[in-house]
Amino acid sequence: MLRIPIYTALALIAFAANSILCRLALSEEAIDPASFTSVRLMAGAVMLYALVRGHRGGSAPLRGSWLSAAMLALYAVPFSLAYVSLTAGTGALLLFGAVQATMLLASVGAGERPDAVQWIGVVLALAGLVYLLLPGLASPPLMAAMLMLLAGVAWGVYSLLGKGSADPLRETAGNFVRAVPFAIAVSAVMLRDLHLELRGLVLAIASGAVASGLGYVLWYAALRNLSGFTASIVQLAGPVLAAAGGVLLLDERISLRLAVAATLVLGGIALAIMGRSGR
Repeated sequence: MLRIPIYTALALIAFAANSILCRLALSEEAIDPASFTSVRLMAGAVMLYALVRGHRGGSAPLRGSWLSAAMLALYAVPFSLAYVSLTAGTGALLLFGAVQATMLLASVGAGERPDAVQWIGVVLALAGLVYLLLPGLASPPLMAAMLMLLAGVAWGVYSLLGKGSADPLRETAGNFVRAVPFAIAVSAVMLRDLHLELRGLVLAIASGAVASGLGYVLWYAALRNLSGFTASIVQLAGPVLAAAGGVLLLDERISLRLAVAATLVLGGIALAIMGRSGR
């Protein structure tokens, strides 16, 4: 069972990398949000389709569903559009707050009953996340905030749909292929805002082919053995990993705030996971 924590950790690293790539592309205005999303999903679809054909000898059909694809697009499109008007901290807090609420409500509704220690872990992890993002928080524009909340709910639903995944690679590939028309339709509607530079194109391809495509396959593989409660709480490590990536890759300074926040978030996640089982 060691592969489950490994898959989970690699997926979370991919999520953090994706955040960094998105932030680089959109903050530098190297590409417009709609084009970034379309290129991101197309690159992921091409990468995953090639892997399916290579792994299965070219004969196995894609899996996935239109519902999962719609949730994937409903996450990716608003996510990019919202970050045009949101600070990184405000956007991350809205996104992960919505993901957390969606998956926790679904888990409790499905009969999971976290104990007191697990709830304490959730509170600690959320407190660490707020503390980490506090300097970047600002009163968000209503439309941008609503878009990011919608993205968070959609990602939470997409994750919940993946819990029964029997073939993560083929299902994720099928979801990406089906999600592409949704993104292209949005790009067509927003054609007047088209702006595409080579750097933006490269960042979007890297985000789609590696951080999104491969990362989501690992996430679906991990979800098969994670409870809904655990899957919701471990994702709070994403902003901490993204901040650490900024230190390593973007020459951002490590700070006492990051160290304290990381301790709270990771400690809270550990409590929430260990809680009832005492493992």
